[in-house]
Amino acid sequence: MPYIKTHYHPFLFVLITICAMAELGLTAFLISAGNENHNWPSARYHSLLILFEFNAVWTTMFGTAYLLWIVDGAVHFLASIASSIIWLVITTVLWGVAAGMMHSTRAGGDCNWISDSSGFVSASSPCSQTQDLSSVTSCRETLTVEAVGWVEFGLCALTLLATCMWLRTSKRSYVSESRRLV
Repeated sequence: MPYIKTHYHPFLFVLITICAMAELGLTAFLISAGNENHNWPSARYHSLLILFEFNAVWTTMFGTAYLLWIVDGAVHFLASIASSIIWLVITTVLWGVAAGMMHSTRAGGDCNWISDSSGFVSASSPCSQTQDLSSVTSCRETLTVEAVGWVEFGLCALTLLATCMWLRTSKRSYVSESRRLV
């Protein structure tokens, strides 16, 4: 049972890092395509994509470092539980802010678009209006950026909560010897 209680940490960091890499690729593509075509819906959307890109680089870099420190069994300050908790708090806030701002910024609804040829839409339905396929793709890409941002936020919050709970239930004392003598 102790194996299950304490060995979730590397798994959660792997999930955080993989999701950050996916977000990194998607936002890099969207920023590159937007810069190439100069067709940003708004300056705020462009800035938010850059924020998501920063978050993805930040999370990929530190998530990989913490993962390597966990596997290596490093004991220096940067690999400590306290620094891990501080990093998780900062990262959770960054992802929550970015995903929340994207949710309130993106234009349009949930990209419900069904082609007329599918047979699911009647001619009188508002969904039967033809839309430019590129706008539907852009909408879905924006929703994917937001969705992966919320997933990152959830994974970081879950890892933070699990780490704090593990720290609270752990039998090991994390107080230094000098503080116990006082």
